[in-house]
Amino acid sequence: MTTCSHPGWTSYHHRLRSRTWDVTDLLAAGDNVIGVHLADGWWRGFLGFAGMRDVYGSRTAALVQLEIEHADGTFRVVGSDASWRWAPGPVTRADLYMGESFDARREIDGWDTTDVRADDWRPVELVDLDTRTLVAPSGPPVMRTDVIRPVTISTSPSGATIVDFGQNLVGRLRVRVPAAPVGTTVRLRHAEVLENGELGVRPLRRAKATDEFVSAGAAREWEPAFTIHGFRYAEVSGWPGELAADDLQAVVIHTDLRRVGEFAASDPLLDRLHENVVWGMRGNFVDVPTDCPQRDERLGWTGDLQVFAPAASFLYDTAGMLSGWLADLASDQHADGNVPVYIPWADIDPHLPPLGAEAGWGDAATVVPWVLHERYGDEGILDAQWTSMTAWVDAFARRAGADLDFASGGFSFGDWLDAAAPDDAPWAARLPWQAVATAYLARSAQIASDAAGLRGDADAELRYGTLADRAAERYRTEYVTPSGRAAFPSQTAYALGIRFDLLSPGQRVHAGELLAAQVAADGFRIGSGFLGTPLVCDALVDTAQEATAWKLLLQRECPSWLYAVTMGATTIWERWNSMLPDGSINPGDMTSFNHYAFGAVADFLHRRVAGLAPASPGYRRLTVAPCPTPELTWVRAHHETPYGRAAVSWTLDDGAFALEVTVPASSTAEIRLPDGSAPFDVTTGTHRFSCEWTPAAAAATAASFAHDPA
Repeated sequence: MTTCSHPGWTSYHHRLRSRTWDVTDLLAAGDNVIGVHLADGWWRGFLGFAGMRDVYGSRTAALVQLEIEHADGTFRVVGSDASWRWAPGPVTRADLYMGESFDARREIDGWDTTDVRADDWRPVELVDLDTRTLVAPSGPPVMRTDVIRPVTISTSPSGATIVDFGQNLVGRLRVRVPAAPVGTTVRLRHAEVLENGELGVRPLRRAKATDEFVSAGAAREWEPAFTIHGFRYAEVSGWPGELAADDLQAVVIHTDLRRVGEFAASDPLLDRLHENVVWGMRGNFVDVPTDCPQRDERLGWTGDLQVFAPAASFLYDTAGMLSGWLADLASDQHADGNVPVYIPWADIDPHLPPLGAEAGWGDAATVVPWVLHERYGDEGILDAQWTSMTAWVDAFARRAGADLDFASGGFSFGDWLDAAAPDDAPWAARLPWQAVATAYLARSAQIASDAAGLRGDADAELRYGTLADRAAERYRTEYVTPSGRAAFPSQTAYALGIRFDLLSPGQRVHAGELLAAQVAADGFRIGSGFLGTPLVCDALVDTAQEATAWKLLLQRECPSWLYAVTMGATTIWERWNSMLPDGSINPGDMTSFNHYAFGAVADFLHRRVAGLAPASPGYRRLTVAPCPTPELTWVRAHHETPYGRAAVSWTLDDGAFALEVTVPASSTAEIRLPDGSAPFDVTTGTHRFSCEWTPAAAAATAASFAHDPA
């Protein structure tokens, strides 16, 4: 009996995940056979961007246990032991980055049945295993979730056959190879984009992303079993005869998360932006929340998930998957409390600079558990991660130093991929990394303090609350003038101060206007990176600058969220200019067309544009405060909370605003209409409201107190 499912990537030496299946329906009277097909996977295949292999080990192995409960109540366990035998199979190459080769001439008929002839099979070698590392999965498995058919099949300028599936996705091809001479080899190359009509493979770097099928003569349907690729386009060569659309499909593969949230809007570009976020998440939540699914990287970067976790947790039920990932984070956390920049951690790049406690990346240790608590109402995740959370904050504070000035220096990612950073220096943001680190120290310390309060730990609540206050004081005195002007003017500087509550009342009075003026000075284009961008629109709305937020959000010129959409993107890009206006690929050597970090803006669409936000853990209480614009005539969103379905929809017709809200059982909602009237509460049920609304004007290019001597 066979199955194609297998455990994924964890911190193997600490947490080796097992899988279980109900095989009752596969058993037959008499003899039965268990067959296992082994491949390299993350264990010994290529891993990371330095071309390394055998990172965890050089040999593959399997631990198999069949548990049988008989009709009379007796119980029997049959497991793998020295009596098992093995033989080479038809898969001659299997790698997540490089691809898979399948030689049908080497197939062993009935290898997983009692009909197999095992005379020439070899005895297995037993190896030691510390069974204490075995853990059950906390989330759903990776599964085939969709099938996409070709949109076009064309010939490139070089004469190659190019298949376009119309959607950048993650998975592999399923092909129906017709009968062909024995030894015919069909090759399938994958890429996310075209450049000059050919596959754009340069962004893949070392990843070959090429699968091969060698024919044994007969017609055959084939799909790789041990690889996945990030692609929209496939180049097919060696095909016997003329390739037709019915000959191949793209099989979408990702962790089988349950969809719990939806958003839609009347603007087709904004709607497509949100759909791009969803596809980006689907492609990168493949057992590990990765940064990108196509090149020689595909790592669980902590900073990317830290900013994206709120959007992810609205769209899908991520509680199980991310709690498992957080357990890996705690397992791989260094002895001094520092959090690696990607999880699971493996030392796979000798070229990385020395990294200390990394602001925005290590903060995944505090932010992600807090998001899961906030969105799903589970205090247990805070208990499970408490030691990890506090160890991180302590390590972060040590890097900051006694004066919290981060004077020790060194490298830091900072506001990575700031729109103003050169293509070859993505760390060169307008706001120095020390300022970003100070803000994030304040935020993580405050989360630790709040979590301590929920856990009843008064001493820790006071200790981390005091640290948060000190870091906030450091930010507002070192990086902001008394009037609220940033010492390093940038969208990120103002957004951090506003959203992380770092400013004094006097500074905050002007900070929103200064942020709006900064956005205007930037041409209403993005002026931030991974850590700042998710905060800017929220900070504008928080300070009554909604019109500026909308002008930034709906901008179509680069750098902007909608620029990629106008260029035909179907996922979120890593860089604002991953593709240049002339259709050429960014010249830098780090470019991905499926990278969800900048898709964190979806959380703003859910909470502020639609107006569906949690006001207490698990959405037991909602805040419904839509932020309309004359550019939209309707918006709707819904989310399956732990208490049931919460939904918001609104329409705008020539200043007439209408709102419908559904509040789930045992829940309440505070309603804030956009006309500025006093907020009010409603309880379970569906409610309708209306008001007249007049939009404000967007900011000018400078604040009215631009020459404030402070």
